[in-house]
Amino acid sequence: MTFTRKTGFEEIISKNKTASVLDFWRWAFSDLVGNTERGTFAEYLVALACNVDKNIRISWNAYDLDLENGIKVEVKSSAYIQTWKQSKLSTPIFKINKTFSWDYVENKYDNVKKRHADIYVFALLSHQDKKTINPLDTNQWDFFIINKEELDDKMGDAKQISLNQILKLKLIKSNFEDLNDNINKCFLS
Repeated sequence: MTFTRKTGFEEIISKNKTASVLDFWRWAFSDLVGNTERGTFAEYLVALACNVDKNIRISWNAYDLDLENGIKVEVKSSAYIQTWKQSKLSTPIFKINKTFSWDYVENKYDNVKKRHADIYVFALLSHQDKKTINPLDTNQWDFFIINKEELDDKMGDAKQISLNQILKLKLIKSNFEDLNDNINKCFLS
């Protein structure tokens, strides 16, 4: 099956209703603070910074992004602010569990559980004021870049990692503008 990049103007075919793919996107993905959409948006930000945003996201791939130089990137997202009412800020936690890779072309799983990307980018929506939070403002994000070997060595079979644990690892902290260069530096180190 071949996927084509949508423009948003494709019409939903119906006798009674008029709607487009853009209408669907607005309906489904406007909450960029919520856990699900924020995670996908964080992937997009990294893709945008690394100039692979014109590719089509494959949601069931073993990792999130293939960079042009062959680096495989996994993006994990967390935030202090959530969509729901909070009595206090959330503690940033990121999932890092090892998984079986699924080959969607062959429809089969690998037989070894592991972390499949070369580089892990922990994208933290770090803004802490619910009234002014804006995930579209890249200045409200911090990115922590760690290679798989460091993660495997220090975290073993752990299924999640806290921000405090991340900060104890060998990492590169990055802003949005320097993300592509810093991913490459981390890969080469």
